Amino acid sequence: MSRPFYIKQTKSGKVFDVANVILMLMFMVIVVYPFINIIAISLNEGTDAVRGGIYLWPRKFSLANYKYVLNNDDIYKGTMVSILRTVIGTVTAVLGNALLGYIVSCRQFAGRKFMRILFLITMYFGGGLIPGYLLMTALGLVDTLTVYWLPSIFSAYYMLLCASYVQNIPEALFEAARVDGASEFRIFYQFVLPLSKPMLACIAIYVGVGHWNSWFDVNLYSKSGTWDTLQVILYRMLNQANALKDMTDSTMIAEAMRGIQPLTIRAAITIIVVLPIIVIYPFFSKYFTQGMTLGAVKQ
Repeated sequence: MSRPFYIKQTKSGKVFDVANVILMLMFMVIVVYPFINIIAISLNEGTDAVRGGIYLWPRKFSLANYKYVLNNDDIYKGTMVSILRTVIGTVTAVLGNALLGYIVSCRQFAGRKFMRILFLITMYFGGGLIPGYLLMTALGLVDTLTVYWLPSIFSAYYMLLCASYVQNIPEALFEAARVDGASEFRIFYQFVLPLSKPMLACIAIYVGVGHWNSWFDVNLYSKSGTWDTLQVILYRMLNQANALKDMTDSTMIAEAMRGIQPLTIRAAITIIVVLPIIVIYPFFSKYFTQGMTLGAVKQ
């Protein structure tokens, strides 16, 4: 049995390793500390938090900020709308861009170059806000859930990522399937989709976070408030907290803002909005780097 072979590390190598570890620890602190600080502020009593000096843990522990936010009945309806929008928008965008990427990379399709150029034009030129609003109104999509996810099914950027990824799949695999009588749609869902999981997961993260955090289109298209998302409701609650703080009647302030302040409410709202993304992201993280690398570089 051969003995294991060890490479003796030089002093410069050891110095590099130590410096690398210190640098990574510093970077981790820079990234993690703001989030920990926001958690500490959200769990602190409002009037005390205004004084400042809260860093890693609350000085006066209080759940009043979360109670103020979660006692609003509209927040649960808005959460369901946000979840529904995120799920539908992510699934349709992933499938739509994957199908489009396969079409523009399929050598048997004569119009693939024209379609690619047509979508690339949309990356540099757009109709603008007013024409887009008039189009949604003419299609009868205003004040519906469909207006949130239908315009974002296709994206030129995601199409390019999917097309580059599909082009890395051996063409012989598709040719063998065609020889066996498989249709293009069957090749897409039996071969392209399973082999493109890293790229699809990467796109799902981007699209899902975009739908979850979106609020401007809700203000634009949700006239009756029926389809208000969680972000819009929390934004309005923050404005209400600011208005209560500006009241001149000290009695009203004492009743409405007892133990809470806009600073601590803002921190609690931030945690509520970010927490679902933090919980879901680890399940997709293993695909993230692989999908971006393989989809962005054509071999």
